[in-house]
Amino acid sequence: MELNKIIIGSDHAGFELKEYLKAKLEEKYDLIDAGTHSEESCHYPLFAKKVCESVLKENCFGILICGTGIGMSIMANRFNKIRAALCTTNFMAQMAREHNNANVLCIGARVLDNEKSKSIVNIFLNTEFDKENPRHKIRVDMFD
Repeated sequence: MELNKIIIGSDHAGFELKEYLKAKLEEKYDLIDAGTHSEESCHYPLFAKKVCESVLKENCFGILICGTGIGMSIMANRFNKIRAALCTTNFMAQMAREHNNANVLCIGARVLDNEKSKSIVNIFLNTEFDKENPRHKIRVDMFD
């Protein structure tokens, strides 16, 4: 997995948080913005699809943001080989990576403030899958 590349996308509700996170991540990561590019009302499944297709093609991480993160996570998990995790705490982000080898992080702009979102994103991006424990790999392999 290319750990330096991130595909990020949002709907209108997540646009402002996406822009905030982009500014924090651009210096350290090769960041690709899959949209949306304004607060004009739009359909989140279109952006979840763009991000997930790019994550699969580029073999990298994705971040999806909508109002609650729920819609994005539902749509993202329809894609084979996408393991999208809706995280509202640092612990959830850590476990999503360590135990589930999640490759897409979903967050809610109406649920989390900027600083908490940044913290969750950092933990998600900097936590490795626990390859030493075979039960995690067995379970993740059952997903697809």
